[in-house]
Amino acid sequence: MAESTAQTTPRADGSQVSRPRGGRRDDRRNAPRIEEPKQFEETVINIDRVARVVKGGRRFRFKALVVVGDRKTKVGVGVAKGADVQAAIAKATDVAKKNMITVPVVNTTIPHDAEVKLSGARVMVKPAAPGTGIIAGGVVRQIIGVTGITNMLSKSLGSTNKVNIAYATIEALRSQVPRDQWLNATKPAKKAAKKEEK
Repeated sequence: MAESTAQTTPRADGSQVSRPRGGRRDDRRNAPRIEEPKQFEETVINIDRVARVVKGGRRFRFKALVVVGDRKTKVGVGVAKGADVQAAIAKATDVAKKNMITVPVVNTTIPHDAEVKLSGARVMVKPAAPGTGIIAGGVVRQIIGVTGITNMLSKSLGSTNKVNIAYATIEALRSQVPRDQWLNATKPAKKAAKKEEK
């Protein structure tokens, strides 16, 4: 049913007079919202309540760990604190967007295996054949989930601190070198040229 935009005012004789309803607030409320498609996908990995001891007692705040990606080649991780959960998530998302890296994706997987140790966390990533899927647990799976990688093997070793694992995973992805930049990428072509000369 359509809502009427007129108000009725009773007269002294009992009849009613309708007059147009004014006010921009109603127009704004009823106006259709045009939402732009999000460029990045945001995933909240973890939220912690942290306390700071002050003179009057403890002051509680929230710490958010957020991963942002475009499901193609870009991904970033951010950690931030806020007075409430929404503020912490918003800050962490901004941090993640400022610190994004580009991951070389080859046939829906990574170019080569890598192992990175950062603080107490150790993360190992390996390329996988098509159809394997993402074999990863917890934090690593959530980070890989917002990239364009759909086939990958990984193992998280050492620390179980989610922040350290997240940063170690980002470093492992940052260390990926595209196949055309490998040191031995041009050697087979040279050997083939030498054989033809003989």
